[in-house]
Amino acid sequence: MDRQVVAVLGGRGMLGTEVATACRRQGLDVHIHDLPQFDITSIGHMRQAVDAADLVVNCAAYTNVDGAESESALAHRVNAEAVGRLGEVARESGKWVLHISTDFVFDGGLDRPYAETDAPNPISEYGRSKLAGERLLEASGCRHCILRLEWTYGPNGNHFITKLLRRAQAGGPVSVVDDQVGAPTATADVAGVILAMMEKQATGLYHFANAGCASRYDVAAFVFERLPRAVALNRCRTADYPSPAARPLNSRFDCRKIQALLNEPIAPWQESLEHYLRQL
Repeated sequence: MDRQVVAVLGGRGMLGTEVATACRRQGLDVHIHDLPQFDITSIGHMRQAVDAADLVVNCAAYTNVDGAESESALAHRVNAEAVGRLGEVARESGKWVLHISTDFVFDGGLDRPYAETDAPNPISEYGRSKLAGERLLEASGCRHCILRLEWTYGPNGNHFITKLLRRAQAGGPVSVVDDQVGAPTATADVAGVILAMMEKQATGLYHFANAGCASRYDVAAFVFERLPRAVALNRCRTADYPSPAARPLNSRFDCRKIQALLNEPIAPWQESLEHYLRQL
């Protein structure tokens, strides 16, 4: 890959930090754009970021799933309207954009993994805002790639795995839902995939997750088995813990489309999670 300038929007977040690090390892020049200096809803900030780059990776998002139910206007401003403007600016300047989306565009009702050809049906304001962003980006006419992810975790953020570890440290029994199914997906693996997509400047819609699947309860059991002291783990159902936003029960992805672009098999979720836990 030629030495190019990559703009990472949301470059100080969990995924953005990992992407920026991976790009630098490849010898790319990385421009990080994030709050408070960069506001993705500002057209001026957007133009400056895109004009100064060869490639754009958009990791910026409103990600408070429950908060989006009461702050839907803000969620749509960040996750939809700003993404549409990003597409328009990128089209005008001829830049390629990779945009991060989510399993929350689906309702989770299928009894098999979701493929890119399955019709979205979000059941939360967060999911609706992310789907609207996908559609506005597509409508902009810029060269783009949309990468949907699920259950991401990494060293630079607050996520399901860190929450499990904090609850284990607090002592007492831990209850985890056993009816939400997906694949914990390491941001380190996602960053590697993004580099591959950048090199090919792939276009279109892709699903990515670490290989295999498990319930959230199964993931918790995997984590707790690797801790030095025992943790009492109990099963529960999503319905037992009502929240402002509905969650898809099935978040499994069919990743055959993206696997065909990659040089190596997608790592199993257990392998990547084991590596992450050893690094802590």
